[in-house]
Amino acid sequence: MSELGKMWSNTRMVVLTAVSAALYVALLIPFKFIPVIPGLAELRPAAAIPPVCSLLFGPAGAFGAAFGNLIGDFFGTLGPGSFFGFIGNFLYGYIPYKVYRGLAEENFQWKMAIKNWLALELAIALGACSCGAVIGFGLELIGLAPFKALANWICFNNLVFGLTLGPLILLSVFSYIKAAGLFHLELLPQKTQSRAQKILSLAGIIILGLGVCLALGLGNFPGPVQQSLHLTGKALTAASAGPGILLIIFGSIMIK
Repeated sequence: MSELGKMWSNTRMVVLTAVSAALYVALLIPFKFIPVIPGLAELRPAAAIPPVCSLLFGPAGAFGAAFGNLIGDFFGTLGPGSFFGFIGNFLYGYIPYKVYRGLAEENFQWKMAIKNWLALELAIALGACSCGAVIGFGLELIGLAPFKALANWICFNNLVFGLTLGPLILLSVFSYIKAAGLFHLELLPQKTQSRAQKILSLAGIIILGLGVCLALGLGNFPGPVQQSLHLTGKALTAASAGPGILLIIFGSIMIK
């Protein structure tokens, strides 16, 4: 995670953060007027942008997604839930490039090996669902929206646009971004990972995936937790989805 701090001393990475945020906001605002959950969620084709910027610009894409979503909230959805929106969208821009790098070589092209395609889709899917789980969990705890409604909608929206438009945009622009010297591994070169680091990253990806499954699984079907702990309301959500959220964060930190 050291690149999250190092990038702020690189002028190009700072500029790419602003570019990522601007792209996100530009596509967010027109659809703010098509609400799904009034004041909290809307149809969001812009969900394709964070994973694309993540895989192109690395940590700049992560911060761009977080700040872009926050700026977008000023156009109708700003409130206490924006804090969790910031965190969730940061993860949506952070997880894809970390997971993909842990599974495959970062050379995006139309004729990639099947392994690379699967790694790309998995990386985007984990980021998309982590975003939905974190935001849904946070807004349930502060009493703004039920986890099942918000988390499921965000995950669905992110998956639809992230897994379809995301790869199309990424593969269309990657060669131009790399030729311009704006690919994040050229701006912030990373050391070759040791065998131990690769194993640790793989373990982190597995824990992250387990966290997503637990958070969404028990968050939507808390029956086993309710029967064993006799909880209701926010306490039930915290006990059922909370452990999965912690695993998402822990797994994300483990990925080198």
